[in-house]
This record gives sequence, structure tokens and C-alpha cells, in this order.
Amino acid sequence: MLELPPLSLYIHLPWCVRKCPYCDFNSHAAEDIPEAAYIDSLIHDLEQAVPDIWGRKVHTVFFGGGTPSLFSPEGIDRILTSVRTLLHLEPLAEITLEANPGTVEAGRFKAYREAGITRVSLGIQSFDDELLARIGRIHGSEEAKKASELAAQTFETFNLDLMYALPGQTPDMLHADIEIALSFNPPHLSCYHLTLEPNTPFGHNPPDNLPEDDNAATMQAMLEDRLKTAGYEHYETSAFAKPRHRSRHNLNYWMFGDYLGIGAGAHSKLSFHDRIIRQMRTKHPMQYMQAVMNEKHIAETRTLTRKDLPFEFMMNALRLNEGFPVRLFMQHTGLPLAVCEAALAKAEARGLVERDLDILRPTLQGRRFLNDLLVLFL
Repeated sequence: MLELPPLSLYIHLPWCVRKCPYCDFNSHAAEDIPEAAYIDSLIHDLEQAVPDIWGRKVHTVFFGGGTPSLFSPEGIDRILTSVRTLLHLEPLAEITLEANPGTVEAGRFKAYREAGITRVSLGIQSFDDELLARIGRIHGSEEAKKASELAAQTFETFNLDLMYALPGQTPDMLHADIEIALSFNPPHLSCYHLTLEPNTPFGHNPPDNLPEDDNAATMQAMLEDRLKTAGYEHYETSAFAKPRHRSRHNLNYWMFGDYLGIGAGAHSKLSFHDRIIRQMRTKHPMQYMQAVMNEKHIAETRTLTRKDLPFEFMMNALRLNEGFPVRLFMQHTGLPLAVCEAALAKAEARGLVERDLDILRPTLQGRRFLNDLLVLFL
């Protein structure tokens, strides 16, 4: 019998001002957002999902997008009021809102906090105007700095997203970005290598002057060294945090916890005592809104098989640099770790993982070649 893991709630707000050429998320550029009607749909979606999570506590909430900060504070407040009414939301739950510079100002941040947001995640990407233009961002460096300063003044904890290996970027340019970010003393930083995803403009037509692999590796090493010196814990592949400021929501994903996703294209992973399922909502927001009203918005439901579970678990947990407690595998999959023994033996022989009776963790080599490590569990 499965031991039910912690539960999180993800709320997808799919609109943005303009879609970035590297973005493969389910987001849609729009001038006029049907905010009230979409919130009606979210609430109806949540009402229909309650039986699947009846009686379970919700530990974290995450508003993702798109650009959730395009929604009004009043709209966010209305959503959270319904969440508190319908679900058992922990009193000290972490509630995160993604925001982009240029879509927020002081009064709006204050109103989000009053609505119940405890943490914002700012999509800075860079503080360099030229680099921002090359990756299609609509904000400039001054807006990025202003938004970072407002976040620091308004919230006890917040995250800044940075990207590296951008077109024409040098290690010195990345160093400048890091130093500016650190000047705002963010409790959390997420640092991503630019990835050319299929079915995106950059995937079809890569930008010129992308850094070579060796140069990108130099940037990554410099980034990790500088943040370690600044007192950040590199606790996950792309995540760095000051002590006690790790993202509780993302940690639940990486520890193979459960999450209910509501909104257009949102994904869920839900455990029951005899099975684990994955769900996906209808992707296009207008179609989703219509489907919710007809109670046909679940586009896909899949029960994970015994063969699926080792890879599904390891794909998440091996992103954690410190590894995970060995007992967690059985608790969250219902299977003994012995089902992974052949793969683990190969991984150990290649120097990709190390383990003892209590902890299984990726080595530095395993973290550098994570995809090669995960393939062993397929």
C-alpha cells in the first residue's frame, strides 16, 4: 500500500504579453485576458477535483504561466479565497506567484502580498539590455532592477530567474549579471542554461553566436563557485538558496510528491493507496474554459505502471544534489528499491551515484551527466 506523499497545488495562468522565442510552456500572447471568466473556470475545475484529494492537506501553492502577474491582485485574492474554502490549506503554506519585470509595481506587489502571496519568482533572465533583446524579452535592465528591488522590499523570500549561455554572452557578462542579482540579496536564485526546445522559434532557427559547450561549462562553473562563496546552497540542478529559503513547492516535485494542477494544460500527479495517476487538462485556454463547464476538461489520464515508476521517481529525485533518503523510494512508489538494483549497479560502476544505507545521491559526475544517469532507469 502506498504512503500518500505531501500534496501541492499548481494553478496555471496561461497568458503573457508576448511569447518568448525559447519558451515551450503552454502560454498564449493576448491583449485582452478574460480574467473573471477564466477564474470562474479555475474554481469549477477545483470543485470537480476535490474528491480526488479529499481530506489531504495542501502544503504549497504555485501560480505559474504565462505571466501570472498580468492577473489583478483582486483576481488572485478571489482564487486563493476559493482554495482556502475548498481545500485544507496549511496556515503557513508557501504561496508563490511568477512575475515578469514590467508587469508589476509597488502597489501591485503589496496587494499580492495582502491577497496571500508569500513568495514571488521574477523572470529576470539578464540585467543586460542587449542580451535581453537577443532572447526576445520585453523588459529592460532598469525594469529588472526595479522589480528586484520591489520584491526585496515587499517579500521576506523571493526568487530571481537568471539564464546563461545566451547569444553572444561571455563569462564576464554573466559575472556582471550575477553581481547585480546578488546586490538585491535574493534568498533564492534559479539559474538555467538556455535550451533550444523543439517547436519553438529558437528550436527551428537557433540564434547566432551561441557560446560553445566549453565556454558554457566555464560559465556554469563560475556561477556555482560565486554563489557558493556568497552563501548559497546549490541544492538542485538549477536552484540555489540561502539557508531556510529552498523552494518548498519545487522540492515536493523533486521528492516525487503529489500535485494537483488546475488551469489550461496543467498537469497533475496524484497518489491513491493502490495506484498513482498522471493527468493533463485541455491545453488551449478558450477550449479549456468551455470544457470545464461541460466537465470534460481532463484531456488525458494515465496510471503509472510498475515499469514506469523507477524512472519517474529518479527523473525527479536525482536532480537533488544532496540526494534523497533511500526509504523515500518505497514510501512514494510502493516498490522496494531492489527493483532498481541493476541500474544502480551500472550507475555506481560508472561513478554516477553513491549510496549508503540511508542516502542515495548523484556524484559530481552524475550531476554533470544527468541525462546519461537517468537513461539507466528507463
